[in-house]
Amino acid sequence: MASLHKFFTLLLLYLTGEVSGQVQLEPLSATVLQGSKARFNCSLEGDFEVMGWLINGRLAITISMQIGVLGNSQRFSATNFSSGTTQRWEFIIREVQRNDSGTVSCDVQNIQTGEAKMSVQESGTVAIVGDNVTVTEGSLAELWCVAPGWFPAPALTWAKNGSAVNSSLYNSSSELHGDLFNSTSVLRIRADVSAPVECRASILALNAPLTSTIYMVVEAPVPEPTDWTVLIAVVVSIGGFALLVLLILGILFCCKRRKKAKSSYEEEMRRARTQSQLSIVSGSRQKPGQVNLGYVADGQTNIPPSEFNDSGYSQTNGSGTFVTHFPDNLNSNQTSNVHMRATNTLDGNGIKNHRHATIV
Repeated sequence: MASLHKFFTLLLLYLTGEVSGQVQLEPLSATVLQGSKARFNCSLEGDFEVMGWLINGRLAITISMQIGVLGNSQRFSATNFSSGTTQRWEFIIREVQRNDSGTVSCDVQNIQTGEAKMSVQESGTVAIVGDNVTVTEGSLAELWCVAPGWFPAPALTWAKNGSAVNSSLYNSSSELHGDLFNSTSVLRIRADVSAPVECRASILALNAPLTSTIYMVVEAPVPEPTDWTVLIAVVVSIGGFALLVLLILGILFCCKRRKKAKSSYEEEMRRARTQSQLSIVSGSRQKPGQVNLGYVADGQTNIPPSEFNDSGYSQTNGSGTFVTHFPDNLNSNQTSNVHMRATNTLDGNGIKNHRHATIV
């Protein structure tokens, strides 16, 4: 009963008391991470009887200057940092929740009130998709970063080798799923040197951004195989043309050689015929002073049967034979162009000898 009486007494003082100083609340704005602690300080000059702390209009804790904190709980508490005539109390909120966001008030005896704003944020996770990457020097590397489960949507940035990447090289977007945001960022960067690449996700409540890092290995470009198609085509064309020229030259050479061989053959044949004719003529020619036994005077009779042969005209007379020869008055210079023929005719008066010479 005594405690109840004291409570109503304090409540009456709270409702009717006077405050000699101005109430000051710090900080006036606070952004905290869900699950962490929030701290606010209320101070004034002079004495007071009752101080109340409220969150979004709901009484969280009551403080008596004479008794101290009334009704401590697991989540809410207060600590006295008063000194001299300055009264200062720190209000502590543990395990801050998203529904605690809003107004935090320090009300002194319902006469003076100080207000502050509290924002509760929630951090998710961040990760670069995939493991370390190997890219060719000078090529364009594309990296993805995902950050699910944030409130509010996080700011995603990139860093390479510890230096921030220009924002024009990446695009970021966020989507709301339930009461949390899922964010994505895509980085497209030219590969120049091997270096760590970092994706950073940050909100105001975080003292430092959450990061995910991979290592980008840059390799020297592999030389592309030489395209020999054009060179092969040129070589084949030149080779084909050269072969065609050689073929034509070969055909011309063969024709010329064949014509020359034919001419030589004809010349040899002509020489052979000439030699044959010369040998025939020479064989039928008498030596000077010899009697032409084959000559038969006109009017001579009683000639025995006769026959022609290749060398002239021969006649068998008993046991003897005579040959009709051409006259000796044809010299060797004429014989190559002379065709000679000897004929004998037999009539009632005997054999007549006829000699014919044709000069070409």
